[in-house]
Amino acid sequence: MSAEAKKHKAAARAVEMVRAGMVLGLGTGSTAAHFVAALGPLVREGLSIQAIPTSEETRKQAINEGIELIEPDEGTIIDLAVDGTDEVDGRLDLIKGGGGALLREKIIAESALRMVVIADDSKKVAQLGAFPLPIEIDRFCWPLTVAHIREVCDAHGLKNIDLSLRNSESGAFRSDGGNYIIDVCCGRIPDAGALHQALLAIPGVIETGLFVNIAQRIILGTDDGVEIIERSV
Repeated sequence: MSAEAKKHKAAARAVEMVRAGMVLGLGTGSTAAHFVAALGPLVREGLSIQAIPTSEETRKQAINEGIELIEPDEGTIIDLAVDGTDEVDGRLDLIKGGGGALLREKIIAESALRMVVIADDSKKVAQLGAFPLPIEIDRFCWPLTVAHIREVCDAHGLKNIDLSLRNSESGAFRSDGGNYIIDVCCGRIPDAGALHQALLAIPGVIETGLFVNIAQRIILGTDDGVEIIERSV
């Protein structure tokens, strides 16, 4: 079975969690796009929901599907955030940001009452790090920030890492917020939480793609259906 078919299965199961009146956080990327596409027909049939997209790409898709979008205020309660992932380990910790929306994705995920991750089963790993770790940084004097990122990685046992500025067809990639993204090929990350905190302490680092202790449920599409993993309390 193709990865896209598995993503569709995971998204369909996540849609079953949606209830009328909810405010949803809509993730970014190919798997999240399946979720948004599955919501569209339900909305057109009368399901009343509101949503907050995590990228301009998702915003456009949601508008095309007829989903009502809102700008949150301080009192907004996000009932459920649904997003994809690039990797997930046995502790339900994630690497995200392959699509370049990690900052907005984390803002919504941390604000939601519940975060559910949908993916095909190839994203499940024993240890995070095979997928390059995205780090969103300010553009000002960015090579100095990169030098500090190298130092921090080295101090956390990540030796001789490959580190690169993400590029696009028109030059350096910029997130929807206008920031650069550095991709770090770690190989393996022994302590995701400690590395995240150390990187976040660097002036110039805005956010990392390590989502630690955030996701409550993982829905993985498989050849046989779906696998659901819940975070232990």
